[in-house]
Amino acid sequence: MDFGRILTIAISMVFINNFILSKFLGLCPFLGVSKETKPALSMGFAVIFVMTCSAAITWLLYNFVLLKFNIPYLSTVTFILVIAAFVQFIEMVIRKHSPLLYRSLGIYLPLITTNCAVLGVTILNIDDFFIKGQAVAGSFVYSVAQAFFGGIGFLLALILMSGIRERLELTESPKCMQGVPIAFVIASLMSLAFMGFAGFSR
Repeated sequence: MDFGRILTIAISMVFINNFILSKFLGLCPFLGVSKETKPALSMGFAVIFVMTCSAAITWLLYNFVLLKFNIPYLSTVTFILVIAAFVQFIEMVIRKHSPLLYRSLGIYLPLITTNCAVLGVTILNIDDFFIKGQAVAGSFVYSVAQAFFGGIGFLLALILMSGIRERLELTESPKCMQGVPIAFVIASLMSLAFMGFAGFSR
């Protein structure tokens, strides 16, 4: 296992290839839950958990089941089922232990199932860490690290966005720009700012 490569993955997934601000995946929860910081934090941690666990399970299923039985074309369906199972598990836990948080997350919690970023990281792991149907050395650790730091990048974008939107509530803005329109403008400006990190890859 190469710790230098894990550090590279961490910087890449948090800043350079941020799922929201660089790849534009997971925009629904990004815009829907970022009105306040508390639900944004909860959603971010939930996404980190689902991403990390899903990456580990999907890697095992892909390497020891799908490749072994020569059915890798079922990978997308399999990955979606794994993600849906984890989301259901989290939903049950939050509903049991924090009904207030469950109500604040609302429809956006089940939407993790269809969060493109969660599915995207599992597919990205297969593309990056498997060569001609064989896992590269340290593939499992790199896959889990890529998913974990992808979730950290997702959380970072949510926190930044929620902080900006909370401050905007205290200022006056044109009526036509209030709500979703100004959120899209802010997301665009944040995306432009994160493009500056692309220079790190050279």
